[in-house]
Amino acid sequence: MATPYGIELAVHLITSHFGNLVAKVCENLLRRGPVTLQLLIRSTELTPLQVKNSLLILIQHNCCEELLEGLLQHGRLTLEQIYERAKSRDPAVQDAVQESFHKLLNSRFVERCPVPEPFVEPPAVKSSNKRGAKSAKLNEASETEEQRILAAAAPHEALRFSILTTSGTKIDKDKKDADGSSEMGVGEKRKYGALDSDEEFGSKEKEVILWRANFEEFIRCLRHKACIENVRARMDDGTAIVVRALLDATRSAEKKVRTENSEVIKSEAGRSLTLDRVRASLVQLGCSSSGIDDTYSIDLKRIIELAQDEEVESIVLKRYGRDAYRMFRLLSKDGQFLETEKIADIAFVDKKETPRILHKLWKDEYVQMEKLIMGTRQAFFMLWKVNKHILCQNVLDELYHAALNLSLRVIHEQEQKKELFIIPPEKRTGPLEKEFKRLRNIKIYLESSVMKLDDALMLFHDF
Repeated sequence: MATPYGIELAVHLITSHFGNLVAKVCENLLRRGPVTLQLLIRSTELTPLQVKNSLLILIQHNCCEELLEGLLQHGRLTLEQIYERAKSRDPAVQDAVQESFHKLLNSRFVERCPVPEPFVEPPAVKSSNKRGAKSAKLNEASETEEQRILAAAAPHEALRFSILTTSGTKIDKDKKDADGSSEMGVGEKRKYGALDSDEEFGSKEKEVILWRANFEEFIRCLRHKACIENVRARMDDGTAIVVRALLDATRSAEKKVRTENSEVIKSEAGRSLTLDRVRASLVQLGCSSSGIDDTYSIDLKRIIELAQDEEVESIVLKRYGRDAYRMFRLLSKDGQFLETEKIADIAFVDKKETPRILHKLWKDEYVQMEKLIMGTRQAFFMLWKVNKHILCQNVLDELYHAALNLSLRVIHEQEQKKELFIIPPEKRTGPLEKEFKRLRNIKIYLESSVMKLDDALMLFHDF
């Protein structure tokens, strides 16, 4: 579910890249959810052609090496377009381009685009077996129509990260000769059976294969990096090495980005550390062992939650002060409703200041409050608690708001005295050079702040 400021930030970014018409269609879809084309035309008050063109742009862009840069800029490209784009910059890069594309493909940073018009079976499933029919109904109830369409459009795993030539044959990237080079060139053909024939795709005509950046893999890599760096900051370098080994060893087994646990045999991490050091690090991480084959499980979800806690606590400390930080941290770790006086005693905060600070945190939705009425005199007590699920959503919306403001500020600074940036360096002297450096430093500071916000946004939204 998109947050209010999240929608505003998305619309701002789309406007900056593609203009007002595409942004209007995007905003309508974000606020209304899936709608028909006719309803979208009526609600945006645009012409059918404008809406269709805007949708095509949004679809194309799935909203470094130069190959990846091209895919990120253009959304979807054929292999020929990727090669031609690189050759137009430097005609002598043909072999390097092919090698780079294979590396990106093997690393799963590039993938084949989904089928544009997938065949989706009707939801009604007939089965003579009553148990099978009941199971089918349960599956239908738990899966939306949009999910079924996406599943049908997704390429088969064997094709998702493989290259097929235009004649329907496949280049085997895994089989290589003794000197490490591929047995087949990009243009060579090799029969691969009926699975890879054009008939598999429903047509004997030349198939147009589109490629795109695999953002899921990028998010997974960034999530792993965030886990490793969080462990390094909280513990030490040795423990971070163990976590990295765990994640590297189990990477192929991950089926989704937000994998909650990672399991690996301890010897995998023992290549650069002694087994005693590995055991100590696993205990420090709180890893659970099967006790049978020295297989350990690390709780990735818990590491991310700790990183989120630290980020929120840092915000509270900077915004409300150390007393508020101690009270918030107490409530966050306790996870239950606590009475005002008890919070003041445990957090060592002045009892007169405690209600004021807690009320401010409640007003900004960092804590929850409940009134407990007791006795015949109807005396009431104020109870306070941190709801982490609600809190994370509110913090995420605040981060969107901050990112939007920073992006608008960057644009504003670029517009201010923009003529100064086009003056040749040799003519910028004296006051002009001083003003140029000042504006450049402001721009660098703002852009670095945006990058830091991006890290925080991924922590709460993607990880």
